[in-house]
Amino acid sequence: MTARLRPMRWWDIPAIVHLEHELFPQDAWSSGMLWSELAQAGHPGATRYYVVAEEGERIVGYAGLMAVAGEGDVQTIGVARDHWGTGLGARLLTDLLRAATAFECGDVLLEVRVDNDRAQRLYERFGFEPVGIRRGYYQPDNVDALVMRLADPGGSGPTAGARKPAGGATAPGATAIGTGSTTEANATTETGETP
Repeated sequence: MTARLRPMRWWDIPAIVHLEHELFPQDAWSSGMLWSELAQAGHPGATRYYVVAEEGERIVGYAGLMAVAGEGDVQTIGVARDHWGTGLGARLLTDLLRAATAFECGDVLLEVRVDNDRAQRLYERFGFEPVGIRRGYYQPDNVDALVMRLADPGGSGPTAGARKPAGGATAPGATAIGTGSTTEANATTETGETP
C-alpha cells in the first residue's frame, strides 16, 4: 500500500509525537511545539505548511516548512523506520518544495545532523548544498548541524514544474488545517529516508 500525503490536522498530533519519540528520542518535538506550528498554518496569513503521510489509519511520515519573506526553512521530516528506503522521505520533501514554490520562496534552508549521512544524501539529490555548520545545535547530544541551502526550489530537480502541495491547495495558507478542508528546532530534517 502506498502512503497518501495530506495536510496535517490537529488530531494527528498524538501519532506524530509518538513517531517523534521513536525517531528522535533525545530531542523529540512535544505536542505543544506541534500545536504552535499548526497555529501558524492553514490560514491566509500562514507562514507554515505541514503534511502527513498516511497508510490506512496509520501516520507513517510527516514534514513541515516555514516560509517568511521569500525564504523557506524545512522544519522537520520524519519517516517511520519500517518505511525507510521506500521513497517516502523524497515524496515528503518534494511536497515541501512545492509548498515553498507556492509561498514564492527563492531559497529553502534546512539543518541536518552532521552524523546523518542518509538524510544528507537525500537533500543533495534534491540540489541542496552545504553552506555552514551550527555548533552544538542538537541538544542534549551537543551534535553539530550542517546547514544546507537550495536556490530556486521550483526551478529544477524533482519539483520542477510542480504547482500544488498535498491536498491540492494553490497556496499553503489558502485553506484551514483541522476543518477537513484541503490545504526541528530540534530534530529538524533527521529523516531516515534512503535516497
